[in-house]
Amino acid sequence: MAETLVNKYTPKDFKSDQEVRWCPGCGDHAVLSSVQRALAELGIPKEKFAFISGIGCSSRFPYYMDTYGFHSIHGRASAIASGVKIANPELSVWQITGDGDALAIGGNHFIHVIRRNIDINIILFNNEIYGLTKGQYSPTSTKGLVTKTSPFGTVEEPFSVGELVIGARGKFFARTVDTNVALSTQIYIEAAKHKGTSVIEVLQNCVIFNDGIHDTIIDKEVRDDRTLILKHGQPMIFGKVNDKGLILDGLKLKVVKLGENGITEKNLLVHDALEYNPGIQYMLANMMYPEYPVALGVIRAVQGPTYERSVHEQIEGIQKTAKIKCMDDLLMSGSIWEVE
Repeated sequence: MAETLVNKYTPKDFKSDQEVRWCPGCGDHAVLSSVQRALAELGIPKEKFAFISGIGCSSRFPYYMDTYGFHSIHGRASAIASGVKIANPELSVWQITGDGDALAIGGNHFIHVIRRNIDINIILFNNEIYGLTKGQYSPTSTKGLVTKTSPFGTVEEPFSVGELVIGARGKFFARTVDTNVALSTQIYIEAAKHKGTSVIEVLQNCVIFNDGIHDTIIDKEVRDDRTLILKHGQPMIFGKVNDKGLILDGLKLKVVKLGENGITEKNLLVHDALEYNPGIQYMLANMMYPEYPVALGVIRAVQGPTYERSVHEQIEGIQKTAKIKCMDDLLMSGSIWEVE
């Protein structure tokens, strides 16, 4: 009986020989470490990975991975990653992008790769600022944020990444924070195993132009009370002593405290990431502090036909019934004549 070969890797196997040139303290370092840890756990041959990026600080990512990679152009990573996956469905394709790259110039490509459900993994670094171009407000910047391009505060409403993904008929959406390497690693593993477009929003810190933008929810002293790590099949419970939770009050989510008004763990909502109806998942993705804790973990993970598989199945089906099998068949079809 033939022995099954399993690829044994360590995170170090995925580190390239390039000098990492992100700013000291940048959240990108932790994301890189998490991805390398996740890939080592998957057992997929290194030559099966391809990392595609657009433009921005995060888009240096392919240089630091000892895998195939393509540093593409501004906002077009989704289109290029789509082409890579459709051309070679055997590859594990990862798109690295930022909140500006994906949601501004690349917004159209971003929503359509999600709609098509192409089997790629999109890691969206969200620091709510343009970092590479030196601190302009981005599509996710908080309304009122003072930046170089909004000296009196931006008057625009920001995108909610989760809302955008689910609205584009997304099948997989997760959220993590750069500093939680263990949670991030597990999410990347789950994303890689999911068949279809996986979008992971990373709440990431830019130490130069937007330092501490996520501290109100992820600072060590407050994170347990202001974030909710969702786990499929488990009650939505949070807090330093696990004394808070979520229930459905009419058509809205409501934060409750265990022990008050007879509330017990049995009254809490149980997370169902596999539910096809996105209603509850949509509300979870949109929760914001201080009214709610911010949801982390895999929020939505449902199955659906992938674009590249549908395309290849369509081609195979047409080839089976087509009368034209080769170029000679094509040239000899229809009205033909000989020239003497």
